[in-house]
Amino acid sequence: MKKCHIAYLACTAALIGTGLGAAPPVAAHRIHVVHPGESIQKAVDAAQPGDTVLLTYGTYHESVDVSTPGLTLRGVGRGTVLEPEAGASTSTTPSTGSGASKTGKTGKAANSCAAAGNGICVVGTKDHSVDDVTVASLTVTGFAKTGLYATEADGLTVRRVTAVKNGVWGIATEHSVHGVFRDNTARDNGDAGLFLANTVKEEQGATDTEGTVVEHNRLEGNRIGVTVRRLRNLTLAGNHLTGNCAGVFVVGDENKPKAGFVTVRDNRIERNNKSCPKTARLDALQGSGIVLTGAEDSLVTRNVIKDNVGKSPLSGGIVLFKSFVGTTSERNRISDNLLRGNSPDLVNTDTGKGNTFEGNSCRSSKPAGLC
Repeated sequence: MKKCHIAYLACTAALIGTGLGAAPPVAAHRIHVVHPGESIQKAVDAAQPGDTVLLTYGTYHESVDVSTPGLTLRGVGRGTVLEPEAGASTSTTPSTGSGASKTGKTGKAANSCAAAGNGICVVGTKDHSVDDVTVASLTVTGFAKTGLYATEADGLTVRRVTAVKNGVWGIATEHSVHGVFRDNTARDNGDAGLFLANTVKEEQGATDTEGTVVEHNRLEGNRIGVTVRRLRNLTLAGNHLTGNCAGVFVVGDENKPKAGFVTVRDNRIERNNKSCPKTARLDALQGSGIVLTGAEDSLVTRNVIKDNVGKSPLSGGIVLFKSFVGTTSERNRISDNLLRGNSPDLVNTDTGKGNTFEGNSCRSSKPAGLC
């Protein structure tokens, strides 16, 4: 028996030595390096899940569609710049992404999201989301619609992206969950610097982002710094918002479920006094720090909100406002914020039930008595 056992071990060792008993090798993730003048899209289309497309320093006149899961598209900092190519779309109508290719090679689509006037597009489908894409360390500027747009994305990470002077949104997502937006700069975009929504092309209830996080971003000179539209379960923390017409908008409406369960905490929101005209959906904006309209069960806490002054019905440091279709805000908690120099600091023109103001350091309110 002992000889048999020794023979068995020797045989097993021989099999392992020949690789028959070994685990299959793991494919190495590749880095595809792109230089100015070369095609980013070609490198993206050639990449496999887990690969990195690295853009070197310089300016690229190109839009890019990404549909490969696990892909990282990364520059080397703000000096990696994506601008529109000559003859690109100049329309400023918000894109819904509905024209994006639903194949794996979106760069070959004749009517892709990128061709519609956006810079970088991370595009999945209703049945197959694009998962775990990272976009980092680059600048998107001058696009007619959105600098970076994503739809049907799960686990999208956007970090250290600078989105400047795009026609509609700096960075925008629809139909997406588990997102992380960290250390980005969005400046001088036509609408929101950061825009997160369920959808813009149809009426439907708020969707659960399953814990999307927006933190440590700088949002400056946009119409609205951050818009959270018809979403639930999302956190905005540690952001700096200044020079916009309005800092933060949490927007709901009459659809069910309502927008809500949004946490807005530890942000610095000051001098958002740019003046923006009325639109078909929203009154003129100026001097709004944080606005909740048609939202429920949200928490606004430990923010520093200063010197937001204007003549809009939505002006003020923290504003609860009945939505423009008449839906009230309910059970929102406004607590432990520092407010100074706003006009006024706290505003509640909403008739909804269960909204509370407590522990805030402020000097003026409408109606009186909220401080």
